[in-house]
Amino acid sequence: MEQQFSLTSELRDNRLIIATSGYINNVGGEAIATEFNNHFANGVKEIILNLAQSKVVNSIGMSFLLEILDQLEEVGGKMVFTNLDPAVEKMLSIMGLFKFAGKEASVDDAIKSFSSQ
Repeated sequence: MEQQFSLTSELRDNRLIIATSGYINNVGGEAIATEFNNHFANGVKEIILNLAQSKVVNSIGMSFLLEILDQLEEVGGKMVFTNLDPAVEKMLSIMGLFKFAGKEASVDDAIKSFSSQ
């Protein structure tokens, strides 16, 4: 049975941290994009996407992530994925997302990666 999608978010040092739970499909992808756009409109250009509780991302969910990456690229922003399930990591890699986004083991590691730039 498909797990219902939900997300939580927080701003830390003008970085948006989104933690997801459940299947990232059209509903999940749109929810992530909406949350991102709300903060992007206020100048947030760095996002950490914690996928510890999301084990599946489908093609429609992926398209929303690509749209976010496009927006970030236009303003010199960055996205970092964390806590990736091996299957999700493989799919993101096959789709080429790591050419445009980072990946770290944890949210704390992602925060350090932003600080080291």
